[in-house]
Amino acid sequence: MARTHSSKSKHPPSSESGRRNKNASQNTRGRRDLRSNDGNSPIIDAPVTQLPGVLVLNANFEPLNICSLHRGIALLLLDKAEVLRFSEQTMRSADEEHLVPSVLRLHSGVRRPTPELKISRKSVLARDGYTCVYCGSRESLTLDHVFPRCRGGETSWENVVCSCLKCNNKKGNRTPQECGLRLPHPPRKPRYVPYISFPRFVSAVRRPEWREFLVGYGKGLES
Repeated sequence: MARTHSSKSKHPPSSESGRRNKNASQNTRGRRDLRSNDGNSPIIDAPVTQLPGVLVLNANFEPLNICSLHRGIALLLLDKAEVLRFSEQTMRSADEEHLVPSVLRLHSGVRRPTPELKISRKSVLARDGYTCVYCGSRESLTLDHVFPRCRGGETSWENVVCSCLKCNNKKGNRTPQECGLRLPHPPRKPRYVPYISFPRFVSAVRRPEWREFLVGYGKGLES
């Protein structure tokens, strides 16, 4: 029978070498390299969890998307967009530091069909500021049908609100008027351009460097 020779070394790596490799892996973890194959593109010197998103506007300044910083850099390198605002973070290349782009505008307009803003739990919570509309609590939140569903109430923007469990249990299968709860204002469907998911839009419109580009598309969400 022919003998087979293992390609593994008879002497395993020392524990000191293993520790060095482990430390090197930990030091690079949490950083993203934006360099392309030629190594000339800038790299981001910040943990991944701290990298900001980039607001992308259409050529007519209509908000289209919130993309990753990697995607934003790619749009700039491909000369498909221009920078309108920078953030306070920096990125470094081989020779110097650069400001991180925060708002981009596409050079050419993109035509996209306007999607319907569908109702969802996250969107209702975002619309109502993650606050119970009846008592103002921010704990144990759920959804409530103003006119009870068991009595024919629809699951629509105009009939679903954010409620805490306490108020929801108190209300039961009754209307707010029947159980002594006060609805401060009738719920309405949000008015905004729904290319960006509504919960993200609510957070984005409160960013100072993005506010002027989004405030016109989300009435009442800028405060």
